[in-house]
Amino acid sequence: MENELNPRSSKPTADQQFRAESWALWLGLSCMVAGLVVCIIGFSGYRPDLAGYRSVGVYAAIMAAISATVGAALGYRRFLMVSQIWLLEFPRYRQIINAAALVLIHAAICAMAGIIIFRVFQDAFLGLNVDRFAGSLMVGVYAGICGYAALVSAARISAQSLSALLAIFLVTGVFISMLAAEDPYWWQSMFSELGTRASGTTSFWTFNLTLVISGVVLSTLTAFIVRNVKLMAGIHDDYAEAQGKSRPRFIRPRPAVVRICLLGLGLCVIGIGLVPISVAAPIHAGIVRTAAGFIVVLLVGAAFWLPGFPWVFHLFSFACFLGLVGAALLWQPLAYYNLTAFELAVVGIVFGWLVVFIRTTAAALAVKEKALEDLLLANQQRLAAD
Repeated sequence: MENELNPRSSKPTADQQFRAESWALWLGLSCMVAGLVVCIIGFSGYRPDLAGYRSVGVYAAIMAAISATVGAALGYRRFLMVSQIWLLEFPRYRQIINAAALVLIHAAICAMAGIIIFRVFQDAFLGLNVDRFAGSLMVGVYAGICGYAALVSAARISAQSLSALLAIFLVTGVFISMLAAEDPYWWQSMFSELGTRASGTTSFWTFNLTLVISGVVLSTLTAFIVRNVKLMAGIHDDYAEAQGKSRPRFIRPRPAVVRICLLGLGLCVIGIGLVPISVAAPIHAGIVRTAAGFIVVLLVGAAFWLPGFPWVFHLFSFACFLGLVGAALLWQPLAYYNLTAFELAVVGIVFGWLVVFIRTTAAALAVKEKALEDLLLANQQRLAAD
């Protein structure tokens, strides 16, 4: 049992936050200048459109991806690994995967956002093109913002913020793939249709890369989630010892089960992206069924793997399981909607549960930490009085 009231969770100090902001501002300024210089050269000889081939949007997406890559890498290496020392406990290959996940998701979001923003403005100002100085300024400002935001985001990343980034990235990537699909009636089949060559090259690569990157990011998100569950398990044991009881052997948080299920789900998402249904339908279907199995284990067994959580969370988990069953029945045998709608319902339910799980874990951890501190303090005062 821990006798000292040391904090179990680490947060950036005021000095670290100040330094991160300073670094982010310098990086943003540097990226803005780099974007200006590159585009003044790149736009020489013609007036670029806001969107399209060799447009402001294309240059903005490229420069934003580079800026976000540098920002996320610096934020992870210089600040996150200092404030979250436990990240150094992973083997080197896992540290590389974690860094790559943060870099990829920040770069991808910034690039996709740039393409979408300038496409919207091009449609709003139909036929507009700009001189190379105005276009360069637009690219420079956007690259600077992305570099700044990526460094600050990576330096302060947590399970909550990373899950939000994952949701934004997944929705944006799939939505772009939907818009780029050459077959406008792809939805009459299933979402996996977007990952086939029949939907076009852009849709094919966008959809499958989105899934692969999402799976990698989910593995990093798992590290943050399991970290909190491990802390919960430690507090669970220490609280029992502080009360003079033996450590519980059966009813206790099970971080290993959570890790296996979430990592398995992440690997399945990667597998779905690497093996499109048009390449090997049986393997693709098998991976999907395996992912469903991991989800069911998490939802149905939440009360066993996660004791100490409020009962309303366990009721919510079981309700999500019933929601999945109901969604499946509406697809087959009731034929109320097609497979695409069923897949959409499943993703919505799973992501909704994951967000609630992450937030509940953080809240429960804070409550249990305070309860343990109060109990240890009371024990110390009682010993001092004796």
